[in-house]
Amino acid sequence: MLNSRSPRWEELRATTLLRADEVLGKLDTESVLRLLNRPVPDNAEELMQWLTGEKFAEPDDNGYYITNVGAIAAARRLAEFDGLERKRIRVIRYKGLNKVETIDEMVGQKGYAVGFEGLIAYLKRILPHSEVIEAALRREVTVYPEIALRELIANALIHQDFTTPGTGPMIEIFADRIEFTNPGALPPSKKIDRLIGTTPESRNEILASAFRRYHICEERGTGFMKVVAGVELYGLPPVVFAQGENFFKVTLYAPRKFSDMSQSERIEACYQHAVLKYFSSGTMTNTTLRERLKMHEKQRTQVSNIIRDAVEAGRVKRKDPTSTSSKFAEYVPYWA
Repeated sequence: MLNSRSPRWEELRATTLLRADEVLGKLDTESVLRLLNRPVPDNAEELMQWLTGEKFAEPDDNGYYITNVGAIAAARRLAEFDGLERKRIRVIRYKGLNKVETIDEMVGQKGYAVGFEGLIAYLKRILPHSEVIEAALRREVTVYPEIALRELIANALIHQDFTTPGTGPMIEIFADRIEFTNPGALPPSKKIDRLIGTTPESRNEILASAFRRYHICEERGTGFMKVVAGVELYGLPPVVFAQGENFFKVTLYAPRKFSDMSQSERIEACYQHAVLKYFSSGTMTNTTLRERLKMHEKQRTQVSNIIRDAVEAGRVKRKDPTSTSSKFAEYVPYWA
């Protein structure tokens, strides 16, 4: 057939044929409906019709099959589904800066959508905190912006390669950083330094669409922008993107003074700031970069030196190459 295609991983069956009550026993439909701000249907038949519409269940004359996307998003216990136990998210805490000594490890039990808020709450409990004052009141917040945690976890869950056997998404916490890793490298069309502000190519569009409808992640193409914006607001070092043959990893670093940043980190912070300003219909200047780096007016010369180094490294360029002004110069990413 001309319109035939191979089914996506999400559409494949995760179970044998089940009765409706067995499906409802395995999927946390109440939590999903809560995410959608929808009431629970009055009867099982209506509920199963909704699950079928969500592509979480596939009807058959004698019952239903739970699909992979239904299980991975809404399972009460992922370990009950053959082949999905290793897809549970793992959170590992290490003592110090390397993996020599493990403090503890937590393995997620629920489907990604129904367990997401619990995972965020867990991270907020175990991550280091700092004290801030808002409206004359003191409160404790994690040293990493919550919006960045949410977007990077959602990204790792949505964009992983589910066909990679024996591995799943992982969050690793070190004394100076937190790393988010998912199976599967970037698509060939994507460049590691062009991820901010560009539309992602999702391997798992059904899951990605569900996450957007459940308000777990933002609209397409805005996730990494929100991560960088959060990092800048908190004054953190730049986000680090890395990939290998079969994985993709994003690293957030804990707060560090400008004087403790490496030259490459300063240039990358300059580039990411220029990208963020460009997609906000603005330009980078000495003033905006100084504010991003939380530096004083007296340090304008140091900021100018960073911009000069970023230009020489081919990361940013003058918006108007004919301009001779240094004080009011505007800069954009190298590709703009």
